[in-house]
Amino acid sequence: MIGNILGTGRRRSFDGRPRLTLYALSAIFALGVVYANIFALPDALLIGILFICGIYTLLFLTVGATMTSPDKPTIFDIVLSVSSIACGVFFYSIRGDLANHITLLYQLSADKLIFGSILLLLTIEATRRTTGPGLTVVVLIFLAYNLFGHHLPPPLGHGYIDFGSFIDTLMYTTDGVFGVPVQVAGSYVFLFVMFGCLLTHAGGAEFMFKLSAALTGRSPGGPAKIAVVSSGMYGTISGSPTSDVATTGSVTIPIMKRLGYPPRFAGAVEIAASTGGSALPPVMGSAAFILAEYTGISYRNVILAALIPAVLFYLSIFLQVHFRAVRLGMAGMDTEDSALDALRTGWVFVVPVIIIIVALLAGYTPTYVAMFATLSLVGASYLTRATRMTPRRMLEGLGETTLRMLPVAGACAAAGLVIGGLTMTGLALKASSIVLLFAGSSEFLLLVLGAIIAIIVGLGMPTPAAYILSAVLIGPAFAAAGFSLLSSNMFLLFYAILSALTPPVAVAAFAAAAIAEEDAMKIAVTAVKLAAVGFILPFFFVWNEALLANGTWLEVGVAAIGGLAAVTLLALVIESDMSWPMRAVCLAAATAMLSPYLAVAIPMLMIVLAIGIWWKRTGGLPFGIGRSARRLDVGNTSS
Repeated sequence: MIGNILGTGRRRSFDGRPRLTLYALSAIFALGVVYANIFALPDALLIGILFICGIYTLLFLTVGATMTSPDKPTIFDIVLSVSSIACGVFFYSIRGDLANHITLLYQLSADKLIFGSILLLLTIEATRRTTGPGLTVVVLIFLAYNLFGHHLPPPLGHGYIDFGSFIDTLMYTTDGVFGVPVQVAGSYVFLFVMFGCLLTHAGGAEFMFKLSAALTGRSPGGPAKIAVVSSGMYGTISGSPTSDVATTGSVTIPIMKRLGYPPRFAGAVEIAASTGGSALPPVMGSAAFILAEYTGISYRNVILAALIPAVLFYLSIFLQVHFRAVRLGMAGMDTEDSALDALRTGWVFVVPVIIIIVALLAGYTPTYVAMFATLSLVGASYLTRATRMTPRRMLEGLGETTLRMLPVAGACAAAGLVIGGLTMTGLALKASSIVLLFAGSSEFLLLVLGAIIAIIVGLGMPTPAAYILSAVLIGPAFAAAGFSLLSSNMFLLFYAILSALTPPVAVAAFAAAAIAEEDAMKIAVTAVKLAAVGFILPFFFVWNEALLANGTWLEVGVAAIGGLAAVTLLALVIESDMSWPMRAVCLAAATAMLSPYLAVAIPMLMIVLAIGIWWKRTGGLPFGIGRSARRLDVGNTSS
């Protein structure tokens, strides 16, 4: 009973005319969002209100109240959907008052209080249906704290907040539900999700798999490498680990199992690679847009900063897969297709990627970058018959865009409620003070606490909500400690992303478990091992910002090359059977190569490269050290 009340709702499946109607309405809504962002450009509060009310209208019809809800919407669902429309109509009718509204200056009128309260309840129910108990309970706790926290003793207590002021702040300003997360979800994120959906319906996901198979399939551990490469390419666009696992994992996991990989390892490779897509340029899912909007750092600088860490993260997974395959004698796939064969039929999908990169480098905003990419995709699709965007594909792509945004919009609105509550009560500054008090003068301990809090906040939550809540709670403490705005927010973003595969929740693992037919927690534990470099890297790029492409050309170059060598050593440490003293030596060498001090990093990098060349030529290390690691042929990394 309690599970039904607190759990997520059932995503309904429609067939025939109801499905066509749903997709048509969703496509019309998607076109409305495009028009609002490109041509109408109303104020941020109004566009956020209309976006959320429109999303809720469809959400309550397509997501049932519980997992046992019937296939057809119930009377209760219809009432909630109609209430969402009513709220949208009301807020649009008072758009003139909203433009001139001054928060807390006057008491809200009765109608504003009623409709604001209705929209608050709709937001809580939408959050519960789409994200489940985790975020919903957090929201309810913060709402209760806002209304009743004045009864608590100092320092946790705050001044009295009456219900009218509470609704005014949360529903009639951009400090609550319609804050940065919803504004970003209704603009950049929506448009890039639209690009990804249209790309998939044109055959882009199939092209990515074929290209990955051609590049890596025949090498040792080929199927697992295909999962790494294809999941990364798809994940940067989708920004959803669960969606990525369901899309690419349904192909890669069964192939890995057929060729002898344990189900646990097959599922772990898929979710580790899928999770990292949110950190991989040029799109980086939705959280990167929120980071750019929240911090004021340009999106171009965000993706440049993420490039080296993302490459190192995927290289570490790729090398672990390779080393394990060599050690266990895992064969590659028998495939006749080459990369040229894949490009011969799918070259049209390269065009929008080039457009994205060029538009970003030219300084266009993410909104226009997404539109340029989408228009170039649609135009290029007509150059080959197999990829042509027919009216049916367009309808399904646009409709799926809106339907994919339902859980994202619900999570972003809920995050806005929490942020508004933190702003009203000053709890964010109190939380930062408490963290600083525990950390004392230790910057390393502060980072550890920040990482733990970001992961805990992110358990069971979508990445955007996890990041923004972490940034609000921990960001002030990082700023007080002197960490730069870019490095501290990238730090929190990485851990918000990694929370998707971290036990005990590990949302992405459940999607992989259903395909791999293995226990989700076993998959998650193995995925954490594969993603170990991702948990370590954020500490290093806070220490050495050259890893975020912030420094001179020499500093960035040394950091990039040193990072490649360091990640190779770390992958060896994880996957080989070398002795513990040798592991300690490798870890020390990796740390030195990632150092911000060139006088330390460059000599160590030269030593490691010299040893690597010796190893490749002779099959062993100089001076007879590390004999137990010889079972791994690190020179055999051809793909």
